Amino acid sequence: MERMEGLSANAQAGAPRGEVTVDDATLFLAEFKNGALGSFEATRFANGHKNGMSFEINGSKGSLRFEFERMNELWYYSSEDPEGVQGFRLIQVTEPVHPYASAWWPAGHVIGYEHTFVHELYEFVEAIAHDRNACPDFNDGVKCSQVIEAVDLSIAEGQWIEVDSL
Repeated sequence: MERMEGLSANAQAGAPRGEVTVDDATLFLAEFKNGALGSFEATRFANGHKNGMSFEINGSKGSLRFEFERMNELWYYSSEDPEGVQGFRLIQVTEPVHPYASAWWPAGHVIGYEHTFVHELYEFVEAIAHDRNACPDFNDGVKCSQVIEAVDLSIAEGQWIEVDSL
């Protein structure tokens, strides 16, 4: 019998084993059309992370960081803050001025993972009601598939691959 812990599992001694056909980890670089660079990393084996999806955007004037496991918070840094008080500051995104927050609980009461599905459904119904395309749409999914294909091709060929060429 297997015992599941997060995204990992432990099998009993002597349990049958099969071939692993998925990647354990990946890391790739990207150059965007505007010249910005990106690095992307994913792994199934980051000890201590249960659902550690995050992103960080760094620019000449500041940085912004989001961590899914703390989805009601953003970390913001501004290089335009006065010297001596520069540093990341925590922004609670539960105030009514933040997207979607006004539809839920009073400020300071967090929303959870399940609420994100309500937001997705809301956006879909709004797109139908206002006769506009939903976002993301099928074309966005195709673009994501092209990026993954470009990464695989880049690994195989050992060179940069232009996503739009696929």
